[in-house]
Amino acid sequence: MILIAMKIIISAMIAYIIGSIPTGYIIVKSFTGQDIRQIGSGSTGATNVKRVMGKKWFFIVMILDALKGAIPVLVAKYIPYLQTSSEKLMGLTAVIAAIFVLIGHSKSIFLGFTGGKSVASGVGTILALSPYVGICIAVIWGIITYISKYVSLGSIIALALSPILMFLFGEPISYIIYSIIGAIYVIYLHRENIKRLISGNENKVR
Repeated sequence: MILIAMKIIISAMIAYIIGSIPTGYIIVKSFTGQDIRQIGSGSTGATNVKRVMGKKWFFIVMILDALKGAIPVLVAKYIPYLQTSSEKLMGLTAVIAAIFVLIGHSKSIFLGFTGGKSVASGVGTILALSPYVGICIAVIWGIITYISKYVSLGSIIALALSPILMFLFGEPISYIIYSIIGAIYVIYLHRENIKRLISGNENKVR
């Protein structure tokens, strides 16, 4: 039991530190000298980076943040040191890693516990847990964002559907519970966006 607890703690620590790497902040600071937290929405995520550096860097940051989400989960799933047969069956360490990636991205230890809204990193965690569900979420996000021109709306709806997709694809209950927790957390981080969507003041993608 102690060994399992240690594995979970190690997995959580690795995931939080990797999740905390402020990709958008580093890129904007390196190329422009600006603090992304002082621009636009104040988020370090890809959408805010786009306001400063354009579409190319939007996609670069989004991919890097997705990798940042996927890597700790894949480590937790496949590195033998972090596994026992029961843990592998339930996906416990992988789910714990996924949760701490989200926390790290939004509450980065390197940025005084500020950060982004964990959408791309969240999708990365889901891709690592269930590639089919992750691809579906990415497609849903792309379609809704393209039609509505609201990145936030696409993000909210896509992640809100993730528990249903996990269930439909027959994924373990631990993955379904994680997707519920992750969806609630990401939607909570978008609470100001939701207010602006309701009032009609949300920024559209150009």
